[in-house]
Amino acid sequence: MKLQHNLGGLEGLGPVDFEKNVFVEEWEKRIFGIHAALMGLSDSLRQALPGYDLDASGTSFRTTWTWADLRKGAEAMNPFDYFKYRYYEKWLGGISAYCVEQGYLTADELSAAIGGFRSRADALLPDGADAVDEQVIRYLRQGDSPRRGPATPAFSVGDTVQIANPPTGDHTRLPGYLRGHRGVVESVAEGNYAYFCSTGADGLGDPVPVYVVRFDAVDLWGATAEGRPSPLYAELYEPYLTAVTNAEEAPTS
Repeated sequence: MKLQHNLGGLEGLGPVDFEKNVFVEEWEKRIFGIHAALMGLSDSLRQALPGYDLDASGTSFRTTWTWADLRKGAEAMNPFDYFKYRYYEKWLGGISAYCVEQGYLTADELSAAIGGFRSRADALLPDGADAVDEQVIRYLRQGDSPRRGPATPAFSVGDTVQIANPPTGDHTRLPGYLRGHRGVVESVAEGNYAYFCSTGADGLGDPVPVYVVRFDAVDLWGATAEGRPSPLYAELYEPYLTAVTNAEEAPTS
């Protein structure tokens, strides 16, 4: 995760304002609904475990939209813009850019629609805008497990591992504050797990084992760690782990 998505362990950020409402404005509910509909009609569901028949749904949505696409859009933002906009404003920007990029509407059509609603905020939405597709309802109820077959782990519980430092590219699931540090494998997931998209040099794509790795807080944050701190546990994909030899584990004299 890039800086604006990876604030854990950083100091001097000032007070944090926790918004207690899931949706602050009514329009935010609609943005969430659009995202859910795109997820429920995504072409990636053709390989989903529940066995969705997207052709029978009659959808004209023909591309893939997953959580990774939403996250990639947010991570591509200028960090100053990222902190300037509200949560669902970032969603709106990412979804809009995706629809233009994939050809579902043009930039001119988007600008015209924005201008129209700006001049008439009370204008009615197009007919059918509130309809919910049966396929989307089924997806919301059944989802899609990323588990793909049995686990094929290269590491075992108790192994000491070093966290890699791969290029972030468009998207990464590796927290920056863990890069380069060592931890101990606490548990191994029962299956291999796929991520929503290929992250290129980051190493995610095909299904891989997933581990819970334990880190000593003092090793991560040194003297700034709290007194008698609890260990930190992180779920990590196998491409983010590298082996540590017995010689490397041995303390230096």
